Amino acid sequence: MSEKPSATLPGIVEKVFTSRLPGELEMAQIGVEGPDHSKIRIENTLTSENGEDVHLKPGAKVKLTVRSRAARMNKD
Repeated sequence: MSEKPSATLPGIVEKVFTSRLPGELEMAQIGVEGPDHSKIRIENTLTSENGEDVHLKPGAKVKLTVRSRAARMNKD
């Protein structure tokens, strides 16, 4: 079985947004390092390697990995 295409980029947690409404999840905004300096927001509910619930804090250094689900990819 071949490994799916992926990319790993460094980033820093810039902000954490708490919800004003009950039932909505806390969000973390991550600045992706690189020439475009993109920003993404993800749910701030993560699981550690030990199975514990963890949350990101502003200033935390992270690595973002993006993997393709599809086998069809453009070969540029």
